Amino acid sequence: MSAASRVYSSLKASIGDVVFGMEDGTVSIFGLVFGVALSTDDPHTVLVAGATGAAAAAVSMMAGSYLDAESVRDARRARRDGPVDPAAARIEASAITDALARGGMAPQDVTQVADALARAPRAVAGLRTELVEADDGASPTSHAFWMFVSDLFAGFTPVLPFAFLPMERARIVCLVLTTVLLVGLGIGRGLVAKRSVVRATAETLAIAAAAALAGIAMGHFLS
Repeated sequence: MSAASRVYSSLKASIGDVVFGMEDGTVSIFGLVFGVALSTDDPHTVLVAGATGAAAAAVSMMAGSYLDAESVRDARRARRDGPVDPAAARIEASAITDALARGGMAPQDVTQVADALARAPRAVAGLRTELVEADDGASPTSHAFWMFVSDLFAGFTPVLPFAFLPMERARIVCLVLTTVLLVGLGIGRGLVAKRSVVRATAETLAIAAAAALAGIAMGHFLS
């Protein structure tokens, strides 16, 4: 497999981290930046606060994603390789054969599968784990990397205008860029999840608006 193929496979397996990282980075840092921007006329102050928050949030989310993926992997491995409870294996085997019967498998074939599962309780435990918690193929490091990249990119989007523009223009550009990013994220969420794009976009914008209002309220309160 080529390097490009490995990167694409890693990205595809970590798409949940990308969506989560972008939404978290955009919403949290936008709320922080806009709250500070409305309480001061110094763009440098906003830049320092936003950049610091974006970097810290990206590292924090990266660590959380790594630990979460590693914990899930270790728990899956423990269930697969640990001692098998015969009673639990029988219950799992029954659930599997019932599902096969409901799916239209012939009764005689279901009986054969049930007999085979009864002779291999460890295989039953492993099969059930794979069915319920299928491994996405991405390592904890891969999940952490994509979480960091997406969170950092999204977090710096509302921050950068304050590095290059006067305060008044920076506020407007910050709002426009963040809105565009959130609309794109909402459309992406809808397409990936095969749900209403309008609803996914509205949810994303509503969450961002709530974060912005919280930041504005805190900025006014402290100033």
